[in-house]
Amino acid sequence: MPTTMLRIPTPDGEADAFAAFPDRGERHPGVLLYMDIFGLRPELEKRARDLAEHGYYVLVPNVYYRHGPAPVTDIPEHISTEIRPSVVARLMPLVTAHTTERVLRDADAYLAFLAAQPEVGAGPSGVIGYCMGAVLALRTAAAHPGKVAAVAGFHPGRLVTDAPDSPHRLVPRLSAEVHLGHAEGDMTPEALGRLDQALDASGVNHSSETYPGTVHGFTMSDTDAFDAAALQLHWDRLLPLLDRTLANG
Repeated sequence: MPTTMLRIPTPDGEADAFAAFPDRGERHPGVLLYMDIFGLRPELEKRARDLAEHGYYVLVPNVYYRHGPAPVTDIPEHISTEIRPSVVARLMPLVTAHTTERVLRDADAYLAFLAAQPEVGAGPSGVIGYCMGAVLALRTAAAHPGKVAAVAGFHPGRLVTDAPDSPHRLVPRLSAEVHLGHAEGDMTPEALGRLDQALDASGVNHSSETYPGTVHGFTMSDTDAFDAAALQLHWDRLLPLLDRTLANG
């Protein structure tokens, strides 16, 4: 399967990115995959290849590119429960610096770059994200309702806040079909209720589901949070969503 490292021009520079796509000499639906807090690394490159095997061109940008190419900081091959807090603490300044304004500028560039690739079809794209990437995915889909037909987030963080631009307040702008797969305890019952109420009121096709027995980060096999059964459930939800919405890409 072809894979490549790319440079995506943005208003603030160039973002390094990983791409994987089928080797069939055809055009394929595009999928923008947003990383979790630990960044662009072999785990996400494998995720992109696995998804590409199902017929998609998958683009994974390094959203920390303003601070340098991936890996921006040393990431252990395996992130244990014991070291996870220290790794997260090193990365939080990068997360905080990635403001909503930067997210939206980058999203414009990522989607335009994805659509311009010769292997990508003319139809709408899918956008998926893990951990903080779920927030980026929702912001991207809300800002580009005509370009994004599917949005999915897994073990998402901070989808419901008191901020005026909280992701759950953007749901009325969506036209994409939505799936959110939550870890147990990631959100309070009140926050989940507010999120589900916003989704119900939006009128978009959606599902919001807590995956049983999971902890935050359950899809990532390079962490102690990994849950193989939950990763499979993630595929069982994600692949039909993309097939329904991007089949004509």
